[in-house]
Amino acid sequence: MKYLSHLLILIFLSSCTSMAFWNDSEEEVEAKEPRSFVDILSFWNNGPEEEIDLTEPKALVDISNQKELVLNWEITLASERSATDFIPNLSGSGDNKLGAFLPAFSGKTIFFANNSGAIGSFDQSSGKENWTAQVTELSSGISAGFGVLIVAGSQGELICLSQADGSTLWSIDAGAEILAPAAINAKLVLVKTSSGELNAYNISDGSRKWSYRSQLPALTLRGSSPPVIEEELVYAAFDNGRLGAFQIDTGFLVWDGAISYVEGTSELENMIDADAAPVIEGGLLFIANYQGQIAAFDPAQRRIVWAEKASSFYSPVISKGVMAILETDSTFTTYSTKTFMPSWTNDDYYLRELSNADSYKGSIVVGDFEGYIHLLDTLNGKTTSRTKLTRSPIKTIITRADSIFIVDEKFNLYSVSH
Repeated sequence: MKYLSHLLILIFLSSCTSMAFWNDSEEEVEAKEPRSFVDILSFWNNGPEEEIDLTEPKALVDISNQKELVLNWEITLASERSATDFIPNLSGSGDNKLGAFLPAFSGKTIFFANNSGAIGSFDQSSGKENWTAQVTELSSGISAGFGVLIVAGSQGELICLSQADGSTLWSIDAGAEILAPAAINAKLVLVKTSSGELNAYNISDGSRKWSYRSQLPALTLRGSSPPVIEEELVYAAFDNGRLGAFQIDTGFLVWDGAISYVEGTSELENMIDADAAPVIEGGLLFIANYQGQIAAFDPAQRRIVWAEKASSFYSPVISKGVMAILETDSTFTTYSTKTFMPSWTNDDYYLRELSNADSYKGSIVVGDFEGYIHLLDTLNGKTTSRTKLTRSPIKTIITRADSIFIVDEKFNLYSVSH
């Protein structure tokens, strides 16, 4: 009976196919071209007035029983250029910092800088000003550590200031623009340049200790991932899609590996820049790149142990055993950090130009181009809270303790909490 039923189904489908191409005239009926996904969407929406435009940002869906965020304080650093200069774009035109103007922290103090060179020190809890200073125009934000602040000038300057009062301790020419915050330890300041170099400078006087030059592709996104210090090693990802581990004192390349490989037929398709910091969790190092993969490296084995297709400008967010990747189209893809099996996906914010995401009290927090802050449940991806914070697009988010610190397009710095 099972085989007979299958045969009857096949006969029925064949009949339907014949009927589909039959008409009353003797004219030959041509087979139509397959319909695109957009055509199908238009058909099921019953008319052109209801067509779905896949090039438009997705409209927000109302949520219920939400608890809004509370604004603790707001700081404005006047800027001659807006943070729209820092949207990813092709090398050679405009400015782009991929969220590089993050605030930095030391103890109970928060430091903030904008691209016009205004720098300020503020109380983290109240937002009360400690001091402000002015330097040259900047190409990336501020780093803090071991009593100093590091900023990068738009003409390739690397500037070291005192955390105590903002006075300049030293300034040197790094030879190329620096598009990501520096990494700092007790002895060294480490930066990556737009020319593909990883450089280490003495923290005391700015003299160069060592340098490594990567192979720079013909075409890259105008951005850079910051180096990450872990014990005696510094990890750095490059525009050629490779990740390297270096001895921090000598610059010796201990190992390197490809995050992904080029697969396209043009220079545009073959851009695989890694423009976000690697994240170290559970003995593994996670990193994503543009038009490439999300990959897990095992530093002990010096190789990739897991990877999946992804395209992202940002570091993955890891919390509660879930790793969330914010894709370049502002959708989320997640995996279990234990099994690497897919978890949930979320396309509620498709093309809403989301900022970087971060973890906050069991949620994932992210901002969008309309100035909204969204909180998503880490375990299922559902939006639990939404707050309209500003009329300007949200560019950068970083969490610390009980607060979320947010930078918008106008270089306003906000502190909010749940």
